[in-house]
Amino acid sequence: MTRNLRARDIMTGDVQCVREDQSLLDASRMMRDLNVGALPICGNDGRLQGMITDRDIVVKCCAEGREPAGVRAGDLAGVLHWVDGDTTAQEALDTMEVHQIKRLPVIDTAGGHRLVGMITEANLAKNLSDADIAEFAVRVYAAN
Repeated sequence: MTRNLRARDIMTGDVQCVREDQSLLDASRMMRDLNVGALPICGNDGRLQGMITDRDIVVKCCAEGREPAGVRAGDLAGVLHWVDGDTTAQEALDTMEVHQIKRLPVIDTAGGHRLVGMITEANLAKNLSDADIAEFAVRVYAAN
């Protein structure tokens, strides 16, 4: 990975959030329409509150016999890991590896602590060497 890259250099910007008070049905429709498997959850103030994945909806809602229309996205927010936009790309990668996550929100802490982007596996593939990609895969996938 290029040494001078920052999280903001490798992230995907213009990320859409599901509001914490929206239903999982709304979240699943957003995922379908955006062709994504995860969404950040934001409060009414626009600040990041969590992340929700399509797997969360299936395992923590549908498989439990709950109705997606009756469960709020914020109810499944879970543990949140993020990095500041000025964090080095290597530190962002390390965060993803340590916490075994495949998507990492990027926050602008100087600009009101707002979500500015997301680092995904596709972003890593564009910016990592083959050796770095292999190491990431072992640390994130093989450990699960």
